[in-house]
Amino acid sequence: MSGADVTTVPTAQDEVVDLCRDLIRIDTTNPGDGTGPGERQAAEYVVGLLQDVGLEPELFESEPGRANVVVRLEGADPSRPALVVHGHLDVVPAHAPDWSVDPFAAELRDGLVWGRGAVDMKDMDAMVLAVVRQMVREGRRPARDVVLAMFADEEAGGRLGAHWAVEHRPELFAGATEAISEVGGFSVDVAGQRVYLLQTAEKGLAWLRLVAEGRAGHGSQVNTDNAVTHLAAAVARLGQHAWPLRLTPTVRALLEGVADLTGLPFDPEDPAGVDALVDALGPGSRFVGATLRHSTNPTRLAAGYKENVIPGSATASVDGRFLPGRSDEFDTTVASLVGPHVRVEDLVRDTGLEVPFEGALVDAMVAAVVAEDPGAHVLPYMLSGGTDNKSLSRLGITGYGFAPLRLPADLDFAGMFHGVDERVPVDALRFGTRVLDRLLATC
Repeated sequence: MSGADVTTVPTAQDEVVDLCRDLIRIDTTNPGDGTGPGERQAAEYVVGLLQDVGLEPELFESEPGRANVVVRLEGADPSRPALVVHGHLDVVPAHAPDWSVDPFAAELRDGLVWGRGAVDMKDMDAMVLAVVRQMVREGRRPARDVVLAMFADEEAGGRLGAHWAVEHRPELFAGATEAISEVGGFSVDVAGQRVYLLQTAEKGLAWLRLVAEGRAGHGSQVNTDNAVTHLAAAVARLGQHAWPLRLTPTVRALLEGVADLTGLPFDPEDPAGVDALVDALGPGSRFVGATLRHSTNPTRLAAGYKENVIPGSATASVDGRFLPGRSDEFDTTVASLVGPHVRVEDLVRDTGLEVPFEGALVDAMVAAVVAEDPGAHVLPYMLSGGTDNKSLSRLGITGYGFAPLRLPADLDFAGMFHGVDERVPVDALRFGTRVLDRLLATC
């Protein structure tokens, strides 16, 4: 047979960059108010990729245009509990004038793919799709059943995505006990050594509305029951509150690991020493620094309709994040800070998660990373934000963050999330496909 007769089948490493760029070019902006384009086009693209290799994925919508895709791959040992490998297709808005590139053009520049979603999380989507396509083409099965899911609406809390799927289509995840998804497995430089942060915990979510009510009246009159004044004082107290240090088992394990690598002392009762260990994580400190305590950041204010009218009510929005297992402590403190004149309402609330840095799946993730990057270290960490693992936890599924990327030491990866000029290195994407292929074949 001549060389011209041989069909070259692309590998995951061959495909992953193009898949990532294709996904970025599909605008799936999710402002959270129902005005975005939705995920349907991206979901149809995913369906086409999976059907192309003979799989039969299911596409379903929670609302028109808000599309999710799920497919199950049979494993070599289908008697074992299944693993959910999931991503989300939506992205946060991008204000184009702030960017140095078109955020939806998926430019390839300086060895990086640029665009909204490049790290959150169309990079992981592309890596997973590339690996699955390669495995199916080559006739290889994962070690156990894999439920591949691409969800809508994660950037607005998952109500129309993973949360909806768990509530309305739980049978799709039957037999699954563990899951992997975004915001873990990326590398940071610690004292000249490469460390991969595997996410084993994430803070709870409490998006709050503060409502202050008072006596409406003319702006020229004395008013000791002013809703705006009540609200402003509450917002200031909440935003300026110095939340105390609270180290969970995950954070303790991370800081102990950093101390071992750097030689710095670790004293959980010494805030300055803890901060020094966090700083040693370089760009990764953005994530880790926010996991040492609860947080409450005021984000929006609304009141009144005219300068000379004192309104009868005023509202504010607060992005609250609480540590796993400490939601009651968080709520009690918030209530005491806002005071008696302000009512606190939940806009979105979801659980905090924390699991041990141990077990067969963790061992397999660590082994897959080290096989591709010998001499590297892997440590657990807590994500300050949240993922769709929160929704899957309602089905008893234990979730981890593992989107493996080997990154340049000077790349501010944490700053890319929801940031300007979001980008991911091409080499990191290819590295991730190799690690994920190893993981699915062995876990």
